[in-house]
Amino acid sequence: MSNILEVRGLKVMYGKSIAIHDINISVPEGGIVTLIGSNGAGKSTTLNACLGTVPATEGKILFAGEDITHASTAERVRRGLVLAPEGRHLFPYLSVQKNLLLGATQRSDKEGIQRDMEFCFELFPILKDRLKQKAGTMSGGQQQMLAIARGIMANPKLLCLDEPSLGLAPAVIDDIGNKIREINQSKGTSILLVEQNVHLAFGAASYCYTLQVGEMVAEGSVEEIRNNDVVKKAYFGG
Repeated sequence: MSNILEVRGLKVMYGKSIAIHDINISVPEGGIVTLIGSNGAGKSTTLNACLGTVPATEGKILFAGEDITHASTAERVRRGLVLAPEGRHLFPYLSVQKNLLLGATQRSDKEGIQRDMEFCFELFPILKDRLKQKAGTMSGGQQQMLAIARGIMANPKLLCLDEPSLGLAPAVIDDIGNKIREINQSKGTSILLVEQNVHLAFGAASYCYTLQVGEMVAEGSVEEIRNNDVVKKAYFGG
């Protein structure tokens, strides 16, 4: 199976401080991979480097076999590399419908846009019921659904999700985990899930990378990582 994303020897510096160092990640086409780590481990920095919102100091980023290390963020989105960011970053005073359509601004295939809109409504029926509602007046869980749906509207080959569980109730987190798997299975979309919540991460993904203070400390199948001593100590207290 070929990889949709390959990150090789990635290093990012903020001024004179090293944020991440020698990061290597692969996401297979059609797979779900998770990147876990505590707050400040470098997870979001890794994602932002993949999206081009922070520059890579060293290393390479390959997407669908092409070197995109120096490509603009807009170009990466056009190629199908899409991020649903931490904190959701919706347009709170715009309606649900307008937020969704903003996800499709790089597209011109009207039929495809309509198909994806219908898929989002099947996935998250509440969004269809709230089409005219301002995004900022929705609950946290509903806003997270909208943020993921807006990502789908960009027609991603790889959908990157940054902390989708943040601030959500346990029941809503379980539902988000189910929806992530459904997106992957129904559309064949590859997914890179960045999470602190290991229960969500392990429930959705098949392969896991673990970051600590900007460096990779473990990788393997979810089962291998679940039984890894470093991970067990950090997340399960044993």
